[in-house]
Amino acid sequence: MAQITGIDNLQEEYDAPESYRNLDDAAVPPLHGVEEEAHWATAPVLQRSQSRAASQREARNVRRHSTRSQADYDVPDTYTNLNEVTEVPPVQNPDEEPIHRYESLEHVRALDREISQPGRFRRRESVVPGPPGAKREEDGKARVSRLATQTYTVSYLILFSMLGTLARLGLQALTAYPGMPVIFPSIWPNFAGSFIMGFLTEDRMLFRSAIPPASPQDNTPSRSGDEERNANLDPEAAKKVHAALKKTIPLYIGLATGFCGSFTSFSSFIRDLFLSLSNDLPLTAPRNGGYSLAAVLAVLLTTVTASLSALFIGAHLAIALEPFTPSLPYLFIRKVLDRVAVPIAFCVWLAAVLLCIFPPDRSSDPTQESWRGAATFALAFAPLGCLIRFYASLRLNSRLASFPLGTFAVNISGTAILGMAWDLAHVPLGGVVGCQVLQGVEDGFCGCLTTVSTWVAELATLRRRNAYIYGGVSVTVGFGLLVAIMGGLRWGSEGGFATLECIHSL
Repeated sequence: MAQITGIDNLQEEYDAPESYRNLDDAAVPPLHGVEEEAHWATAPVLQRSQSRAASQREARNVRRHSTRSQADYDVPDTYTNLNEVTEVPPVQNPDEEPIHRYESLEHVRALDREISQPGRFRRRESVVPGPPGAKREEDGKARVSRLATQTYTVSYLILFSMLGTLARLGLQALTAYPGMPVIFPSIWPNFAGSFIMGFLTEDRMLFRSAIPPASPQDNTPSRSGDEERNANLDPEAAKKVHAALKKTIPLYIGLATGFCGSFTSFSSFIRDLFLSLSNDLPLTAPRNGGYSLAAVLAVLLTTVTASLSALFIGAHLAIALEPFTPSLPYLFIRKVLDRVAVPIAFCVWLAAVLLCIFPPDRSSDPTQESWRGAATFALAFAPLGCLIRFYASLRLNSRLASFPLGTFAVNISGTAILGMAWDLAHVPLGGVVGCQVLQGVEDGFCGCLTTVSTWVAELATLRRRNAYIYGGVSVTVGFGLLVAIMGGLRWGSEGGFATLECIHSL
C-alpha cells in the first residue's frame, strides 16, 4: 500500500491540463497484451483464476467436437500440426472489442494436447456401408474418407506448388528492371505470398459455403450432443468453429501450404542475405566491409518487416472486404474441383518432367534452351519440396510448441541445399544442362521446401520471447550455413563465383 500511495503522490506532482488526455501518442500503449495473458482488456485488468483455464479448455473442446461433427472431410489429426492452418489468426480482435481473447500458438498447442489425451475425445464411427470414397457416421451424413481426403490434399499441394513457383519466378522477372529501388529479388515474392497468407488466415467468407449443409435429421425435435454444443456456442466460439472447419478443406490447405508456401522462399531470402555481404547482388558497386554489413542489415530488416507487414495487411483486407467477399460454391468444390484436381495435378507434374527431357525450344546450341533452364526444371522439382515440407510439418511441428521444428528443419535444410547447388552452378563442372538442373533445384526444390509465409505466420502467433528466439535462431543458423558453404568458394583461392553457363531467365 505504501508503494501505491507513493505513486499517487507522484501523480499529484504535476497539475496536467485535462486536454493532455487528447494526446494520441500517450493514450494506449502499442502492446496491449504486454504480459501475453490469455485474456486481456484495454480497460481494467481481468482477475486471474483457475476457472479461466478450465473454461478455455472446455470452449476449445466444444469447438473441436463441433468441428468434427460438421466437417465433411475425414482429416487426419496430424493436419492440426500445420502452423499455417492453425486456429490462431494474426488479427485476434477483428471487431476491435474492448475485451477480447488473446491466444498464442503455444497456448493452443497445450490445449490440444490436453484435449487429445486418451478417453477425452473419440471420433464416433459406425460400420454402416457408404458409397465409394465416403463413409457414414451415426448421424447419417456422407463424409469423404480419409484416403480420399489425403489424396485431394496431396493433389492440391502438387498443383499449387507449381503455380506458386511460376508466380515467384514471374514476379522476380517483372520486378527486375533498370533503376529498381530494391535490388535483391526475393523481397517481392515473400511480400506477396505473406499477404495472401494473411488474407486466407483471416477470411471468414471465401469458404463459408464449403461447410456441409445440415442433415435432414436436424429438423427433428431431438438433438444429438454435438448439436446441443453447436446451439450453445457464443458468437466468438462460432467464428472459431468456422475457422477450424475451413482449415480442414483440402483446397484451403493447398492454397495456404502449397501456393503461399511455394510462392515465398526462406532459402532465397538467406541467399540474398549472403550475397549482400559478399557484394554479389545485381547492380552493386565495390564497397568496403562496413557498407556490406549495412547491406546485410538492410536485406534482413526489409524482408522481415515487409513480410510481417504483408501478413497483417492481408488479414486486415480480409476483415474489410468481408461484406463483399463471395463464397466458393460447396458443390463445385466437393463434387467437381476435388475430383478434377487429382488427374490434373499428376498430369501437369508429368508434363513438366517430359518438358525437361524434351524441351520445346531444343536446338543444336544448348544455351538457347531458355525454357528448360528458366522454368521446367523448377516445376519438376517443386512438388517434391512442397510435399517434404508438408509431411515434415505434420511430424515435427507438434514436438515443441514454442519452436516449430518442422518449419525450422525444412528452412535450414533447404537453405543448405541451395548453397551447395549455388556453388556447383558457379564452378565450371556440369556444363549447360547440369547448370540448368541446379537452377531448377534452387528455384523449384529449395524454393518450395522453404517458406517465409509460414515462418512469419508463426512469428506473429508465438509468444513474444519465443518468437524472437525462433526467428533469430532461424536466420542465424541459415546465414551461418551459407557463409560456410558459399563463403569458401566466394573468398577462396579461386577468386569468387564463376559466370553461370546456363540461361536461367526468359
